[in-house]
Amino acid sequence: RREPLALINLKKKNEETGEEELASRLDHCKAKATRHIFLIRHSQYHLDGRADKDRTLTPLGREQAELTGRRLASLGLKFDQIIHSSMTRATETTEIISKHLPGVKKISTDLLREGAPIEPDPPVSHWKPEAVATVSLCPQQYYEDGARIEAAFRNFIHRADAKQEEDSYEIFVCHANVIRYIVCRALQFPPEGWLRLSLNNGSITHLVIRPNGRVALRALGDTGFMPPDKITRT
Repeated sequence: RREPLALINLKKKNEETGEEELASRLDHCKAKATRHIFLIRHSQYHLDGRADKDRTLTPLGREQAELTGRRLASLGLKFDQIIHSSMTRATETTEIISKHLPGVKKISTDLLREGAPIEPDPPVSHWKPEAVATVSLCPQQYYEDGARIEAAFRNFIHRADAKQEEDSYEIFVCHANVIRYIVCRALQFPPEGWLRLSLNNGSITHLVIRPNGRVALRALGDTGFMPPDKITRT
């Protein structure tokens, strides 16, 4: 609902100035800047942790986060913020990455926590998330996680506000399922296809959102900056 026509009350249109007034109000509501969204999947972590606080990064995972941080820093961009999932593995990944981006503020949110966004198509009888052993999913889990992850998409993935004057560069550190779902939604692909995409640990996915609302995918799950022996997908 950021299309200029959706932001003005057409009933209040000035009858005397007519189309001229409408054009002026529409122009005032138009976005001017481009948003660059960098979606980072957390690094490798201990799969055997019983609770989230126990699922900390492995030594290799910490190396991966260092490499991702260096890569982001090497881009020479002025990052505005890092928004990250409140889960342990995403928080630890963020802390390591942020060392390479001094001064960039960090914001934690529960909206980006891992989950089951929507029942995948083709259907699967069992779903194997990276964090745990294979588990059966009941429809209720899709309803609960799906509503939250959809809320994350609507809250974070949109064209720039009309007041934003300059292009922005934002980092989101979260999870494979969240990123896969967001990519499908942002590109207007059937979101049920999210499970067909695969992302490495510490990978970078780059979305560009133009002022007119059009979205382009510049990179999906990029880990070309990592040596082959450091790449994992667990």
